[in-house]
Amino acid sequence: MPRITVPVEKDPLIYVWTELAPPLTEVAGQYSSAVYEKSSLSLREFEAARITMARINRCAICIGWRTARDVPGRSDDPDEIPESFYDAVGVHGNLEGLDERERLAAEFSERYALDHLGMDNAFWDRLHDHFSDDELVDLALCVGSWLALGRFNQVFDIDGGCRVPAPVSRPA
Repeated sequence: MPRITVPVEKDPLIYVWTELAPPLTEVAGQYSSAVYEKSSLSLREFEAARITMARINRCAICIGWRTARDVPGRSDDPDEIPESFYDAVGVHGNLEGLDERERLAAEFSERYALDHLGMDNAFWDRLHDHFSDDELVDLALCVGSWLALGRFNQVFDIDGGCRVPAPVSRPA
């Protein structure tokens, strides 16, 4: 049950994201859309980080999300990532079978959520050995979005769809 008052005829998630605090929810929706549509990370790196956050956030819907399938513009090769990848990383946290960049993306996501101040110099050295500064900022913005907006939905208990609706243009 949502933690805020939602009219009975409204979908709680859509109501919160389209009718409450529009100056902020609009830009948060744009941020979420940009993460999915504009990230320069490879699909496997992106999904390794995303599915790790979904596991940490314990979001069953997010664990079932497939970016290549569910986001127009990221569907270049929807069969590129096998379900075994999602089962291993998303359900069990198993990083075997991932390349070094994919493992680091997943590890970054986990540390960002669970021990952000514990990212020591050795970890940053490993990251810098495999990612440019631009890619690291991209990764951090993606992970930050999933952590913040995923938990936002859960805190208000509106995560039945666990999605941030695309921003709606409002009349000026």
